[in-house]
Formats: sequence, C-alpha cells, structure tokens
Amino acid sequence: MIAIKDKLTTDTWVTATWNEFIQIAEDPAYQKARCYYHNGQMRIETMAVGPDNANDNGIIYLAVNLFCAFKGIPHRGLVNCSYRKTGVRESQPDISYYLRERVQSAPTGSSVVDLDQFLPPNLASEIADTTLSDDKGEKRLLYEELKVDEYWIVDVQKAKVLAFEILADGGSRRIYQSQALPELAISVLEEALERSRQPDQSQVATWLVSQFQQV
Repeated sequence: MIAIKDKLTTDTWVTATWNEFIQIAEDPAYQKARCYYHNGQMRIETMAVGPDNANDNGIIYLAVNLFCAFKGIPHRGLVNCSYRKTGVRESQPDISYYLRERVQSAPTGSSVVDLDQFLPPNLASEIADTTLSDDKGEKRLLYEELKVDEYWIVDVQKAKVLAFEILADGGSRRIYQSQALPELAISVLEEALERSRQPDQSQVATWLVSQFQQV
C-alpha cells in the first residue's frame, strides 16, 4: 500500500484493489478529497473548487429545492455524500436527492452510505469544470450501475446541463425534461445558471419562483 500511495496520481483513474482504495479513501491526508471506485479503478479528486463551480452547485441545489417546494414533492438533498457498494463501487456526487416515497428511507448519520442497506438516491449531479470528459464517460457508467433514476452533468464553462435518464435495462439516454422531477425543463436550470453569472444574484431565486408558478 505504501508503494501505491507513493506513486498515486490524483484526479485520474488509477488501477487499484478495493482494499487499496479504502485505505486511500480513509487516509487523513485525503480527508477533503472526493473518492470514486469503479471497474477495478479508483479516482481521487483533490482539485480546488473555483467560484464558478461553487456557484453552479448552489444554483442547482436552490432550483431543485424551490421546485420541490412549489410542487409539494417530498425531498432530501445531500451535498458531497458518498455512496458505497462494498467491494464494487463508490461515488461522491456534488448533489444527490432522495425523492417522494424514498425520502422515508433516506440515510442519515455521519458514515458513508452503505448501498447494501440503503437504496441509492433518485437523482445525482456532478458539477463539471475541469472534469467534464470524465463526468460524461466513466462516471456516467458508474451512475448507471449505481441505479440512480437520473444523472445530471453541469458544464460550468458553458452553463449547460446534460441530463440523462438511467434505463432499467441498462445504459442511459439524454433527456431535456426531468423524469425524476416531472415538469422541470432542463432549459430552466440552464437559464438560472446564466442569470447567476451576474455579480448580484438576488434576482435568480425570484425568477425561478416565477417559472415554477407557471408549470
């Protein structure tokens, strides 16, 4: 394991056993890193989050919360929560949501969510600045296998949202209106991201409310 740590390259996929991944993920040196494991490889993300990345994370979280509140949809939103299928895979989406009846069995506590005991979230979102290619590739496969209902990729540089419905028989397909949150158009999220690029964001929530009142 020492050899792995000495040659570990972060922010890319590295071949590793599950035990090697766990030792790295639980190492205090990587306490603030985001950890993924899939198909015999691990990815330890240590890149700092810039203002645009942090902004978009907050806007997506705000938009989903407002939409659910207006539509009376039970929801539980989690930021940077880790989900683990022991020996198989682990992911840590920027934002994840348990929706409707699944809220009642949503995990609580301070530990990594054990997917042998809990259902996965309905919705997972990755905020992609420098990680866009990976979020569209390996991580998309990871979330397909995780069996979330829907996966969003927020392209920070273009203020775009790539939304995918995870299909029951495998794979995923691009969608332009949320299936997990019916009546929520992906274009509304993109417009909110564009509006949030202004120094004063005070009008973004007001605009979102006006949109959600119309659907």
